[in-house]
Amino acid sequence: MTRAEDLVPVLLVAALETWRDTWPVGMGALAVAALTGLCLHTRRLLARSLQDRADLERELLAERARADERTRLASEMHDVVTHRLNLMVLHAGALRMAAKDDGVREASEELRTAGRQALAEMRDLVGVLRSGRTARIPDVLPDRLSSLVADSAATGLEITLTEHGNADIISPAVRRTMYRVVQESLTNVHKHAPGAQTEITIHCGPSTVRAVIRNTPPASTPDTAPPRSGKGLLGLRGRVEMVGGTLTAGPTDDGGYEVDAVLPSFVPT
Repeated sequence: MTRAEDLVPVLLVAALETWRDTWPVGMGALAVAALTGLCLHTRRLLARSLQDRADLERELLAERARADERTRLASEMHDVVTHRLNLMVLHAGALRMAAKDDGVREASEELRTAGRQALAEMRDLVGVLRSGRTARIPDVLPDRLSSLVADSAATGLEITLTEHGNADIISPAVRRTMYRVVQESLTNVHKHAPGAQTEITIHCGPSTVRAVIRNTPPASTPDTAPPRSGKGLLGLRGRVEMVGGTLTAGPTDDGGYEVDAVLPSFVPT
């Protein structure tokens, strides 16, 4: 009877013989597996590269379409809006020459000047739309802001401007946004609250800038009040949020209206 101890050498020799006979097959299988994995990885990289290229081509086509749309809009703005502005300037000039009343002549000259300024701004905007470049707009606080208030006061609007802090710390992007907030708010006062008293308060802090535009109820109701579409404030809120700020607007307890915008002091241009 054979003991178990005697079978151990036999099993070892058999195992060695089996490994010697089969290791080339094992190595071959390993090499095939490695090559297969490498091929699959390369295929995935190639597919990803092709997908990225296709995405880039789609983005380029979309940008081309946007550029074409900007050019089309620029042409329409030039043909329609600037034509109307030119007519307004010409009529204002004719009225100034023909009017006998000093007040009418002065108002006509102010209208003509405003129309010419609007034409200049429109030409800049049309150039931006046509070229797709970034508009280079000069700083607007505090000089142009005070000019904006003065222009509104010249039309009879009772308005006060109070500024706190150092306006020099405000970055240009925030200056432009703050100017548009005040401009749009004053436009709404002219449209919807004729004769109202308006207060503009600007707080320039080390980290934030705040503009509060508050008006009392209208002193009179216009015969034909313009419709309130809300698009002006909606677009303004989007512009404020683009620079990391917040804007709230709504009626006050006394029947007036308030616009409150808070922006960071510095935003990269």
